[in-house]
Amino acid sequence: MYETEANHKVETGSQIPPEIVSALAELKGRVQARTVLPWSEHCTECVWPTCYTTCDLYSPREDGRCRRFADGMVRVECPEAVNSYLLKIRFKRWGKLWTPGNVRLHTSEEAERRERRDYSIGTVLYQLPLPSGIKSAVTGKRYSFKKRVANRPADGQDRATSFLLECYNPQSYNIRLSLTMRALNEEVRIPFQKLINVTPGFHRVRVPMDEIRKVFDVRAPFTIDVIPNDVEDGTTLYFGLMEFVQEVEQAAERTKKIKCVVWDLDHTMWDGVLIEDGPDKLELKPQMAEVIQALDDRGILHSIASKNNRDEAMKVLKQFHLEEYFLCPQISWQPKSESIRAIAQQLNLGMDSLLFVDDSQFELEQVKAACPGVRVLDAGQYRAIPGMEECQVTVTAESKERRKMYQVEAKRQDVAAEFSNDYFAFLRDCQIQLSIRSMTEENIERVHELTQRTNQMNFSGNRYDRDVLKKILATSHLDTYVLSCEDRFGSYGVVGFSIVDKREPRMTDLMFSCRVQAKRVEHAFLANIIRTYIGELGQDFWANYRKTTKNAPSGKVFADLGMEEMDTTNGVTSLVFRKDRKVPEDGLIRIAAHEEPVSMV
Repeated sequence: MYETEANHKVETGSQIPPEIVSALAELKGRVQARTVLPWSEHCTECVWPTCYTTCDLYSPREDGRCRRFADGMVRVECPEAVNSYLLKIRFKRWGKLWTPGNVRLHTSEEAERRERRDYSIGTVLYQLPLPSGIKSAVTGKRYSFKKRVANRPADGQDRATSFLLECYNPQSYNIRLSLTMRALNEEVRIPFQKLINVTPGFHRVRVPMDEIRKVFDVRAPFTIDVIPNDVEDGTTLYFGLMEFVQEVEQAAERTKKIKCVVWDLDHTMWDGVLIEDGPDKLELKPQMAEVIQALDDRGILHSIASKNNRDEAMKVLKQFHLEEYFLCPQISWQPKSESIRAIAQQLNLGMDSLLFVDDSQFELEQVKAACPGVRVLDAGQYRAIPGMEECQVTVTAESKERRKMYQVEAKRQDVAAEFSNDYFAFLRDCQIQLSIRSMTEENIERVHELTQRTNQMNFSGNRYDRDVLKKILATSHLDTYVLSCEDRFGSYGVVGFSIVDKREPRMTDLMFSCRVQAKRVEHAFLANIIRTYIGELGQDFWANYRKTTKNAPSGKVFADLGMEEMDTTNGVTSLVFRKDRKVPEDGLIRIAAHEEPVSMV
């Protein structure tokens, strides 16, 4: 809902690209209930009503209030969107979106009825043949009434799962939005704030309610601001749903994240066909470079599956300054399903973490049939990829370096080939060093990212959200281990996480990044931790292992170290290393001293 009393302009949805419409439609049927917030145009420097006579930027609208959006709040019809329209806003300096907040949820049907009724009343009020002064008073009182209703306490209701914001950025540059929620209770001085980086294309951002509730009680009155930072006059954004929502259970579940986007080239990466048009006539698709850069910054990798001549295609990518972004490019005349299998194998990724983008429906269907689990997308929707829920990942300093880590790994593989079949000799030559430290507030974000991404070497199957990790951090009988690794080629970054309940002692969690798979890092850590606890406590060391088809090959580490399988309960096998046995040591990995001592008592 928005300020219909003073915003009546309507435009058709033909200005919205088809891929954005498709992205908007994905939410249909998934929102079980939502609020109906009365958004209005406002000013970041407002000192109403004094500023109406003192501010050079004051521009009166029909009701006498200040027009802070160049064209007001323009309704763009879009039946595919949850609320059947978008708000097109052309910002002026200091302009912001503002609304009183509440978490009173209505069913999707009731929310739609309320919006339709509000729009009808607003239209009638605008069309009334009244003197401007009287019309201004009537519309002002009506919006004031809506604000009072919105500011009513939520009567104990707090069923929302997230605050959901949809935004389409048609510009060729990024825009940073500041989302601020501020309690009206003067005792709550710290507002909830979140910075949202809106790259070109469509974005659907969910802010979990647990994050907001930590700052203030959402059942009491509060306000919400959405402010574009450092934008030029005329910057245009389209907003879809901006509400607190309760989604059906399947939508609330974590979507499997995309780890690599595999691109076709002709009519996908660029306009034209290389072997027919030649390199000079090819043009990079609009905003393609920005899409690739945005995903790369999040640690999402890129590769290529294209039927072309490799050398010529790589020259064109170099011409567009993009060749550095693509790992293990498969450019040949083989079926694209074979190319995708090769990419998954070389990058050591599961098929279900790949997204394949192509302009040919035949190629998309062939890959779907031959590579179950791979997600496919028509090339016409490429600008929507950064806004896909599957691509919403936490950005860390390490995620920004993920591509470079893979490129360093390729150099390692080249060196490995020189050692023929003597793999252990190669590992010694790498001079791998493992550093072990405790989990802290400073590294908890990286641990969270690791627990969400790790599959092949996750021996517990657990996925921890931030709140659970903080509880683990505060539990005195749990020892935590954050593992980072480097060798003479470069750093692997944070590669592992483990939890040991020192009362037994029992390792309840052990997980590693696939970047160190088969490098004996897991062997070195497990041997070190067994030796440490048996030496300190003089007791058998236990470990939990939930065996899956994905982690079974890596799970051989337990047998390699001589751990015995005991009983299995609810899919979790209990393993033991007896205290009177000698812990194997191959000397391949050097373990650095703990940066922070771990108590054994």
